[in-house]
Amino acid sequence: MTTPDIIEVNESNFDYQVIAYSQNVPVLVEFWAEWCDPCQRMSVVLEQEARRNHGHFRLAKANVDENIELTKRYQVQTVPAQRIFQDGRLVGKLDGSKTTTQIIDFIQKMIPGPESLLVEKAQSLFAAKKYDRVIETCQEILETLPGHPRTTLILIKAYLFQGQPEHAQRLLTRFPPSLEYRSVEKLKPLVRALMEIDQEPPSGADKQDAIYRRALRLVVLGNHPAALDGLLDVLRENKTYKDGQVKEIVLGLFELLGDDNQLTREYRPRLANILF
Repeated sequence: MTTPDIIEVNESNFDYQVIAYSQNVPVLVEFWAEWCDPCQRMSVVLEQEARRNHGHFRLAKANVDENIELTKRYQVQTVPAQRIFQDGRLVGKLDGSKTTTQIIDFIQKMIPGPESLLVEKAQSLFAAKKYDRVIETCQEILETLPGHPRTTLILIKAYLFQGQPEHAQRLLTRFPPSLEYRSVEKLKPLVRALMEIDQEPPSGADKQDAIYRRALRLVVLGNHPAALDGLLDVLRENKTYKDGQVKEIVLGLFELLGDDNQLTREYRPRLANILF
């Protein structure tokens, strides 16, 4: 069904419905064909995103078999293919069959959605270490866009900085496939360990276990330098302690702190020296 957000275009109305209209909002042109199976799957995703982002971009569908000059004009050599126009200009393209995650990531990268300003606000608050307000802002976004990957990752980190791994754990268990998933995988060993520190120590627990548990408690308290010192002390004694999970926990801390953090820059070489 044709709506203001989803329309069919052809060579006669393209300049008006796409080029001119993109002066108001971005227009994503979907080049497709009836004989193309991946086109059908991608079309469902694109239409869902157009409806979800109502008023923030237009989806214009062009059948390549009926619009040969358009396909030549925009160098469409395979289908499915997408072209994004903004302010009357071609600003982005995607060619070939893609996963749902790749399509959504492309749209989010090229076309700011309704949540963009709030996400930027959350990131700014996170950089300023105002974690209570980060949590509040992220929850506001997720009420409208449940599972939004970028927002969920910020919220997970805010909970960890607040010493609330149980809240982070709940979000990790249902994190959606996305570009952010790689970061989530690095955080999982850290969160898992933090969730276990209040369990009874195993029988015959040694000095290393005490150091390890104290380091994890320091993470919860926000004393990351002392926590890293303790975890590296454990690794110096036994690189495979806890079946190698201590190294993964340290890497999770680096992910939490960020590559630009002074502690990450200082302790990453120390970890490498111990392991190699």
